[in-house]
Amino acid sequence: MTVIVLIPARMASTRLPGKPLADIAGKPMIAQVAARALESGVGRVVVATDTPEIVAALEAEGMEAVLTHGDHQSGSDRIFEALGVIDPGHEAEIVVNLQGDLPTIPPADIHAVLRPLENGAVDIATLGVEIVDEEEKTAPSVVKIVGTPLDAAAARLRALYFTRTTAPWGEGPLYHHVGIYAYRRAALERFVALGPSTLEMRERLEQLRALEAGMRIDAEIVRSVPLGVDTPADLERARKILTGKTGM
Repeated sequence: MTVIVLIPARMASTRLPGKPLADIAGKPMIAQVAARALESGVGRVVVATDTPEIVAALEAEGMEAVLTHGDHQSGSDRIFEALGVIDPGHEAEIVVNLQGDLPTIPPADIHAVLRPLENGAVDIATLGVEIVDEEEKTAPSVVKIVGTPLDAAAARLRALYFTRTTAPWGEGPLYHHVGIYAYRRAALERFVALGPSTLEMRERLEQLRALEAGMRIDAEIVRSVPLGVDTPADLERARKILTGKTGM
């Protein structure tokens, strides 16, 4: 399968303005995310952004970026526009949507998100990790996957629902959803054409749009949750992690 990794990035952020260009270990954060994607070796990596400064910063790092419209409501809409620009011949069969604020994501996890698509019945693949922190089990900021295990080891789930509440009820593991998606190209085209759904707007979770439309999402279970950079404290943590890895 031919794969393109698209990373949506925009400058508007209420908690950490300008975060795509924040320096982490000598590179803009968005370049660190693109570097993790390149290290995964899954395919071409392109950043989709509405900001010329982000394009210039990536080109200075020898990385690829494309300028998109500024009025997109979601990252999915942004990457879909970018896909039409960079791959008009429809050569890419799989499109990975990697969030632009995950500079410490393990490259192996970017590769892992493709595995559920080996099953031809799966439209969209994503990642999950078992929750071990008791506080995260009840935190609305931690999105949970409610799913059916597809093997005895629960290494993969078929997603039935995503929620910010604690679910499912009763004894057993809870799973944290990691926000990276691998779409079959046709599935991405269908997804962006649907428009926001009822449960998507209620939970503020875009992936529910696909489930409400009858699309199948499977989640590969991995071992760690990548650090999402949303606050100044997150940024400092990312700097410590990546500075330690580079020896800077």
